Amino acid sequence: MIKSRKLAPHQSLSRSVMAGATLATGLGMAFAANAEALVGDAHVKHLGHVEVKGKREHIPDHADSDKFTQKLQDTPQTIQVITKDLFNQQGATTLTEALRNSPGVGTFYAGENGNTATGDTVYMRGFDSSSSLFVDGVRDIGSVARDLFNVERVEVFKGPAGTDNGRTPPSGAINMVSKRAKLRRDASASVTVGTDAQRRATFDINTPLSLPGAALRVNVVGQDSGVPGRDHVKNQRWGVAPSLGFGLDTDTRAYLNLLYVQQNNVPDGYVPTIGLPGWTPQPGLEALVGHPVDPSNFYGTRSDYEDTTGKMATLRVEHEVSDNLLISNTLRWGETHQDYMLTAFMSTGNNIGTGALGNIRYTDVNDLSSYTLRRSNPTFKDVTNEILTNQFNVNANFKTGNIGHALSTGIELTREKQASLGRAATNGTIWTPANLYQPDWNATGLTWAYNGADGYGKTQTASVYAFDTLSIGEHLLVTGGLRADRYKTAFRNSVACTVNAKNCGTNALGTVVPGVDLESSDTLLNWKLGAVYKLNPTVNLYTNFAVSQQPPGGSNFDLSAAANNLNNPNMDPQQARTAEIGAKFAFNRDRFFVDAALFRTQVLNEINTQDLDSNGNPTQTGEKLVRGAELTATGNLTRHWSVSAGYTYMDTEVTKGAGVTADGTSDLAYTPGSAITTWTTYRFPFGLTLGGGARYNEGLHRGTDGAVGTPAFTKSYTVWDAVASFDVTPDLSLRLNAYNLFNKQYVASINKSGYRYLPGTPRTFTLTADFRF
Repeated sequence: MIKSRKLAPHQSLSRSVMAGATLATGLGMAFAANAEALVGDAHVKHLGHVEVKGKREHIPDHADSDKFTQKLQDTPQTIQVITKDLFNQQGATTLTEALRNSPGVGTFYAGENGNTATGDTVYMRGFDSSSSLFVDGVRDIGSVARDLFNVERVEVFKGPAGTDNGRTPPSGAINMVSKRAKLRRDASASVTVGTDAQRRATFDINTPLSLPGAALRVNVVGQDSGVPGRDHVKNQRWGVAPSLGFGLDTDTRAYLNLLYVQQNNVPDGYVPTIGLPGWTPQPGLEALVGHPVDPSNFYGTRSDYEDTTGKMATLRVEHEVSDNLLISNTLRWGETHQDYMLTAFMSTGNNIGTGALGNIRYTDVNDLSSYTLRRSNPTFKDVTNEILTNQFNVNANFKTGNIGHALSTGIELTREKQASLGRAATNGTIWTPANLYQPDWNATGLTWAYNGADGYGKTQTASVYAFDTLSIGEHLLVTGGLRADRYKTAFRNSVACTVNAKNCGTNALGTVVPGVDLESSDTLLNWKLGAVYKLNPTVNLYTNFAVSQQPPGGSNFDLSAAANNLNNPNMDPQQARTAEIGAKFAFNRDRFFVDAALFRTQVLNEINTQDLDSNGNPTQTGEKLVRGAELTATGNLTRHWSVSAGYTYMDTEVTKGAGVTADGTSDLAYTPGSAITTWTTYRFPFGLTLGGGARYNEGLHRGTDGAVGTPAFTKSYTVWDAVASFDVTPDLSLRLNAYNLFNKQYVASINKSGYRYLPGTPRTFTLTADFRF
């Protein structure tokens, strides 16, 4: 039944309900017979009313998407589900924090020289996956940090996802499942305080309405927090997410979900890598060897700000024609606006000195307190992203002869737009230099304004897809999928002319002139094929092969006329081919799962600057390769003992073309060779829960752009976290989270040139009160 595919209780619960029903029936029959015998003797006793309450932790067994027709256990792909029970227990509040539960997935890249990465810059299996983030199966665009207050769970799909979602990077996709209205009265709240002025509160209320089958759910968040270990950096946000449900107990159901989130943050420009392992001094900076700066230092100014507004409206309608036919439609409008000014820097020899920086002079090179750093790279953003999409889907179960089919097919129509307004300094000056070891954020000297160097991109896509899972006998499932995307991307911009671009003509340098006006259109065909062999009720073996593509402008709506840029409309789409074999095990009556996989991803049509065409331009003969293994374990070992753990190993290399790492190796940048994540908790009968875990990332290689003397790598690190919670009453729990228990200093992310890095979170604590009403 299709209804049970998405909403049915877990199999183990079904067994429990069946056993309970059998027991109740037997007891009822015995009681009836005994009562009949006792009526004549007037020995019947009426017992008082007994109410039994219990809480069951839900373990998702299906992906939320309509395109996945089978249970996770029967799907031939690495898919990890991070539930709200898990990330709330860990005190995670953002998407990047939740993704720490997926080994090898993280925000390891800190941006270009003058463009600090913002939001969820997620790397996975060797590639940037930031353009492949989804909310309820719809692409969510914008370089912003996503909060978890309205998220039921996070789904991580590893491997090519082009057949499922259209254009994607080679590494996969991440989907956040929103909270929706339900026919149950429920309310909860949490209040968190912590070190470094962390303050946060959330509220979640769900109530049935007077209209039959209707319910309202509202989630609210408010946060005004410092960032542990970082001076002056601030995360301030508030948001509200109402959800209306209609016909929830009928065959025709509708959900109207709204979301509004506003952020007013002080962004982080990070810290100079001076003195870190791998750093070597440029001439004149020899005295700084062995003297790294304090990782809490803030090199921005009071004028730095990030104002972000996110809006989203989703209407989903589901109609069960029969037990074997479900029709659904999802209509989504979303908009994200980011207004941003960040003071950045390049810690080169020309930007560091003692005394006046106008003409650097070294009055006393051994006096560390006299060194200053130019705040010379102000970064501006005023970007609006908008999406309008409609997804129509049909799920059908049927048979042809002895072969069962689980079919999912549909049509998607999408329009995505991005507008970026240009700004620049107006007086040709820079901020007051910062003292290198004791920076002061009270700085003056910079003014800025809009300059007309704007960019506008738009992509329109019409897609049709079909997935089918064939059940052949009792043991074999064969899954196939095909998707066709007809897309058109248009991009135009204006730029400040430069000598190198030779586009100034008679205009003064810096004059804003027309840039490019380009279009790219094509039809993408993506497909996947897999098989699952059910060795026995607890062990499944699987294999799959899939292809996905990323066309020019597919990740950022930005087209280029440069001959060495993959966003040139004349370029072929980047293509990824992934093969995977694995095994999935189910234990403890389908409440504990172990998945193991070996994978190989080959990426084609990359730029190859070592193989030129007849005109001397780079060709698209470049290739990259990622080979690896992954092992995950999630669920409940016993009724009170839960585990979430994972290990990944990745061997990455550029097989054709120039290297992409600063140390000259053939590895891919920002990808740890090995990564481990563990988390476990045990709940005692008297209401105490204790737990914790470790996160390990092997050192990684940064990208290359000609920077000299900066670290070409980051060192490996292990961080230990812990939690303790206690149920004070049935409606109140107190939870203490401790992060980085041993106060390990490490590099969480590094920028492409290696001039700047984000320090890892130091030892910190939060205390949370969880209320249930």
